[in-house]
Amino acid sequence: MQRSGIGRALLALLSCVALARDAAAADFSPPDESLYLMGRYVYERNCLVCHGRWGDGDGEMAKGMIPKPRKFSAGIFKYRTTPAGTLPTDDDLIRTVRGGRANTSMPYFTQLSDREVRAVIEFIKFFSPKWRRPENFAAPVKLPEPPAWLDKEAEAATRAAPGKATFALACASCHGEHGDGKGPALAELKDAWGDPAYPADLRLPAFRNGRAPADIFRVLTLGIHGTPMASFAEALTEEQRWELAAFIGTLRPPKTAKR
Repeated sequence: MQRSGIGRALLALLSCVALARDAAAADFSPPDESLYLMGRYVYERNCLVCHGRWGDGDGEMAKGMIPKPRKFSAGIFKYRTTPAGTLPTDDDLIRTVRGGRANTSMPYFTQLSDREVRAVIEFIKFFSPKWRRPENFAAPVKLPEPPAWLDKEAEAATRAAPGKATFALACASCHGEHGDGKGPALAELKDAWGDPAYPADLRLPAFRNGRAPADIFRVLTLGIHGTPMASFAEALTEEQRWELAAFIGTLRPPKTAKR
């Protein structure tokens, strides 16, 4: 009986592995070689100067940049809607190309056509073998809609109070007591490329991945791959993450009145 039970457990485990593999395969899409030449042209005219000829983030303009340009050859992308450790979707990459990244040297490229954007995205996939392995792909994580209380100023302020307590426990060591990005752990923080990792200044009017409560919640849930900013999906409940997002929204100083 015991062996039979072990056999069933092993079979169940193998079934789960197979399902996970099949799910990854369903989202797998290798680089589109038909767009390679156009993508290379767009990349060399718009991206090479920062990201480098071989996608190593060592272009001529990269010297002195903080943060450094993305190293496409590493196949690690910070901003994505997919689970930690997986590659971003094409839509994630399009969002970066079209919208840029606030507080960085990554500009927006609204002048490119949709086909040019698609082509350059396909081209950068050739820099890393990760894009040819199905196990690196996953569907976007389905996130909940923002709670209704976020649209009610008084209630949002009340819910931000426990968010402040959570911030002190989970965030202040990196982001600082007042959210200025200068917490006591700052000097020790490194990213996956060995460069200094600077926590976001949460008082700024724009964040690299969006400043809306839903954007903050997404980062708290998924983390930022390749950086010390981990996912809090397990450490904090959904309610705590929304309360924390509400509190972070209060850190931005009021707009200065126009004279």
